[in-house]
Amino acid sequence: MSYFKDKTLMITGGTGSFGNAVLKRFLETDIKEIRIFSRDEKKQDDMRKKYNNSKIKFYIGDVRDIRSVQDAMSGVDFIFSAAALKQVPSCEFFPMEAVKTNVIGTDNVLTAAIQNNVEKVICLSTDKAAYPINAMGISKAMMERVFVAKSRTTDNTIICGTRYGNVMCSRGSVIPLFIDQIKEGKQLTVTDPEMTRFLMSLDEAVDLVMFAFENGKAGDIMVQKAPACTIGTLAQAVSELFGYNKPIHYIGVRHGEKKYETLLTKEEAIHAEDKGNFYRIPADNRDLNYEKYFEKGTTEKQLLDEFTSDNTQILNLEQVKEKLMSLEYVQDELRIYKER
Repeated sequence: MSYFKDKTLMITGGTGSFGNAVLKRFLETDIKEIRIFSRDEKKQDDMRKKYNNSKIKFYIGDVRDIRSVQDAMSGVDFIFSAAALKQVPSCEFFPMEAVKTNVIGTDNVLTAAIQNNVEKVICLSTDKAAYPINAMGISKAMMERVFVAKSRTTDNTIICGTRYGNVMCSRGSVIPLFIDQIKEGKQLTVTDPEMTRFLMSLDEAVDLVMFAFENGKAGDIMVQKAPACTIGTLAQAVSELFGYNKPIHYIGVRHGEKKYETLLTKEEAIHAEDKGNFYRIPADNRDLNYEKYFEKGTTEKQLLDEFTSDNTQILNLEQVKEKLMSLEYVQDELRIYKER
């Protein structure tokens, strides 16, 4: 945390789950200021009242509007770029909205960051950007290409990113949905019980961003070696923790969903570096004069085939229950449920 002493950090999309997790991590440190940039004045007001901390400054704006980004960025040292449209089904129906926020919005943030001599920007991506089949994943894949390309244009601002899987209990996560259904006495709705998804806590998501901040070079994408489980196991784990025994209702795969997710593609694995609990995917920094490379192929030994939610550590029922019980959100909801 010494990097942040007397520094100003800006979080785009800062009223979301990730922004709140960062605040919990940083507010008691010697950071000078944390700027929350978002378009949701209600959530900003809720945060203002919740934290009541003079280190937090709130800026209304939209990453789609570069002027509002520029106005909020004067004096910023570091940026965590988390503003995004993240819901797979809604992005399927409104793909251009995903492009405006996830692609153009990211480019606006990076352009303003370079103009304001920001020291370092971490862009948050998703497993759905690897082999993307839906509009959300495609827009996030383009976002990754944008920040890698942008990283080549500046020596003053280091731009790199993270890619991670499902963050448990974040906005749009299936776990709060399951818990709400239990509280309302409804059946749990599961798409495909054999689907696998990575599992990360919000604290682990912040850990990944911090690892990228401390170790990332220009154009890098950092990936955490997260475990996974099947959606069926996750639903059963939530049901057992809450003592709920209604049958599960299987609704089938929704628009744009995959059977499993990928954090590291086969092509990326050729160049990836094993960093212990993480993989580093370095940028391909060759220029457009490809003829220089025609006679030189790669002889590097491939790290692994790919890293997916099917070939990572698959957690069993008890392991998933243990991971769920480590979450403050689940603890609070369970206590409230039992007190009813």
